[in-house]
Amino acid sequence: MAARNSLISLSCSQAALLLLLIALGAQTYLGESQGCSSQLNTLNVCAPFVLPGSQNNPSSDCCNALQSVNNDCLCNTLAIAARLPSQCHLPPLNCANW
Repeated sequence: MAARNSLISLSCSQAALLLLLIALGAQTYLGESQGCSSQLNTLNVCAPFVLPGSQNNPSSDCCNALQSVNNDCLCNTLAIAARLPSQCHLPPLNCANW
């Protein structure tokens, strides 16, 4: 619950920084980082819909961008993001209650 509360309290600039870190992590992790990185950059149109407190449904631009991202690229990026807390000596994320 504490992890959820700390995520909800992210400001827009902190959320944007987190998205940037995820994209950079994917770029350094994947062999085909150029393609994955450019795919992830198309997801910038989805930023307003992933911020805590957003009550809006994703736009068609966001849905189209998400559809164009390779599943391996997206899954590897999420896996990298999930490892960040432990690499920063923070408690692991627990999203089971979401």
